[in-house]
Amino acid sequence: MTSMIEVLNLKKSFGSLDVLEKVSFSVNLGEVVAVIGPSGSGKSTMLRSLVHLEEITGGSIRIEGESLVEDGEYPSAARIRVITSGMGMVFQNFNLFPHLTVQDNLELAPKALKKINLAEIRLRSTELLKKVGLSDKADVYPANLSGGQKQRVAIARALMMNPKILLFDEPTSALDPELTGEVLRVIQQLAEEKMTMIIVTHEMNFARDVADRVIFMDKGEIAEMGTPEQIFENPQLERTKSFLNHISSNN
Repeated sequence: MTSMIEVLNLKKSFGSLDVLEKVSFSVNLGEVVAVIGPSGSGKSTMLRSLVHLEEITGGSIRIEGESLVEDGEYPSAARIRVITSGMGMVFQNFNLFPHLTVQDNLELAPKALKKINLAEIRLRSTELLKKVGLSDKADVYPANLSGGQKQRVAIARALMMNPKILLFDEPTSALDPELTGEVLRVIQQLAEEKMTMIIVTHEMNFARDVADRVIFMDKGEIAEMGTPEQIFENPQLERTKSFLNHISSNN
C-alpha cells in the first residue's frame, strides 16, 4: 500500500501545556480516516500540523515519503511549500473572501501560482462548481449563500489545485443540521472516488458510514484506533465508550 501520510511520535506543547503527546498513525492512498474525540483533545492541532499551519515541538511527519518535519526539525520554507502543495484543507468557518464572487474565490490561488492558463482555470472552476451542485452561483458573493453552500464552495476551492490529500476540520460544525447533509454528500462522493482524506468530525453516523478507519483522540493522544465497526460497536477503552455514549445521548 502506498503511504500518503506518516505521523510518528507527534508532540506539541504551548509552554508547559502538552496539546499533543506521542501521536502516531499513517494514512494510505485512497483511505478515508475520521478523527473523533471531545473538544480540546488535540484533533484540530494535529490536523493543522500536517499542512504546517501549526509547528510541532517534536516528532516526525512525512507526506508521500517526504519529510515535512523530522524529529522536530523543519526544512526550508521553500521545501515545506513543495511538500504541502499536494494537500488541500477545508475549515469549519469556510474562510471565503467576501469581496470575491464564488468563481473568483475558486480561481484566486491557481491564477496567483500561474501554473495553468486562464482558460484551463475557468474550465476547472466551472466543472467543480457543477460537481458540488453550485453551477448557478458562480457570480454570487459569499454573503448571499447559505452556510452549506459556502462550505461546498470551500470544498470546490480546495479541489482547484488537484490535491492528492484533503483535510477537513469539522466541516459541518458551523452549519444548521438541515444544511449538514448537503456538505456530507459532497464529501461522501469524494470518498467514493477514492480521494485520500482525513476528516475531523463530530458526525458519528457519517464517520461510521464513510471512514475506512476511525481515530479516537482524547487528552492529546490517540486513545483508540480501528475500523468503524471496532470503534463504534466494540470499543475497548472505557473513555471511548463514555465519549460515544455522551455523544449519542446528546443527539
